[in-house]
Amino acid sequence: MKKINRTALACLCMIVCLAGCAVDPVGPPGEDNGKSAISIVPVTAKELQAPLYSEGNAAASAAADGANDFAFRLAAALVGQTGDKNFVCSPYSVWIPLAALVNATDQEHKAALVTALGAAGLGEAELNNAASRMLYDLTRQRDKKDAEEYGEGGYHDPLKIANAVFVDHHVTLKKDFAQTFMDYYRGSSINVDFRAQEAVDAVNQWAEDNTEGLITHIVQEFDPATVAAIANAIYFSDRWGWEFDPQETQNDLFYAPSGNTEAFYMLREGMELAYYEDDQVQAMPLGFKTGGGMYIILPKDGNAAGLLSAMDSGYFDEIQGNSARREGKLLLPRFSIESDVMELKDTLTELGVPLFDASAAPLTGLLEEIPVWISSAVHKAVIKVDEKGTTAAAVTVIGAATSAGPPDPTEPFEMICNKPFVFILYGNTYDGGTQVLFTGVVNQP
Repeated sequence: MKKINRTALACLCMIVCLAGCAVDPVGPPGEDNGKSAISIVPVTAKELQAPLYSEGNAAASAAADGANDFAFRLAAALVGQTGDKNFVCSPYSVWIPLAALVNATDQEHKAALVTALGAAGLGEAELNNAASRMLYDLTRQRDKKDAEEYGEGGYHDPLKIANAVFVDHHVTLKKDFAQTFMDYYRGSSINVDFRAQEAVDAVNQWAEDNTEGLITHIVQEFDPATVAAIANAIYFSDRWGWEFDPQETQNDLFYAPSGNTEAFYMLREGMELAYYEDDQVQAMPLGFKTGGGMYIILPKDGNAAGLLSAMDSGYFDEIQGNSARREGKLLLPRFSIESDVMELKDTLTELGVPLFDASAAPLTGLLEEIPVWISSAVHKAVIKVDEKGTTAAAVTVIGAATSAGPPDPTEPFEMICNKPFVFILYGNTYDGGTQVLFTGVVNQP
């Protein structure tokens, strides 16, 4: 895909392009279409919601659990399309902008969208509150405030999340959406001219600014019908809490479905390694320096894609809850994966997302003049794992059209990942505990 309908893809940004029904375009009075990108809705953000450790929030916990449920449903739907290839996706980068779009969806379709997101029964306000609490925890706002208040050095946030909505000069972003987008999703509002190069430059510059320079030209040009674009950037990079020793990395065979190949295996060995095993899998978490981690899950039958297809949040919770400290060792190959561009429209429709109905144009709450709907969606993700840590990134582009545990083992374990395995990269939140950020399968390092 060269853009929205022809948008160039790169790793790490989500863009939802929105176009309106056929009406005469109108814009704010006195708008100068020659201006460069500026903020068009002057809203002031309130604080993200800080979960109180002494109080539970059932709605926020339900939304967090639902986001993980959505993560595994989306991953299961996509991994089956990759055959024996490696696979990686970022379900969270798809979930969070769809959650924001709940605020722009008409009443007829709103409940269906919430259900598709795994949050059935929750109201719009409850979902917004949950998203705010997720962002607070995932971006380590409490640690940041403590560092600022007490002058603590060394604060580092490995996960960066940014949101923005770009709106054409000829249409008007609804103030209610702009305020909600800012308050709960930290989404800024920017005015551009989608008929000019200005819009492409503005989106590309925003992507570059919010991805530490990794994304510089995500858009080549916009479809002439585009009147708005919602963008989300997500970037993760952190070191292991206990780094692998490069001196112990060794070359050996990896038994891939497409044929044996060589890989460089990193060694983790010790007396107190968190470990899980049942009759289907071996599993071990690797913690990051600033929190969160990555579970490595090795299926005993070698069918990693089948395991991820069958995985759900309940089984993942079981693996986490029944991991215990044991003596043993892990041999894990270094790996780097870049996915192909995956078409999401059919998958999201099958998962119940109701925003693809052109005749209904369900996104009525975004722009003053024009109802819009989603017409296309693609996703791309990358991940790199080595002795020092992990870097992961994802891109999703959504276009819209006009028309209109068993007992602990008694012997030291050996977990030799020399055949296909699953990985699940996660962050930590108070409401939902482990929040799934990336999932994938390594069929060949």
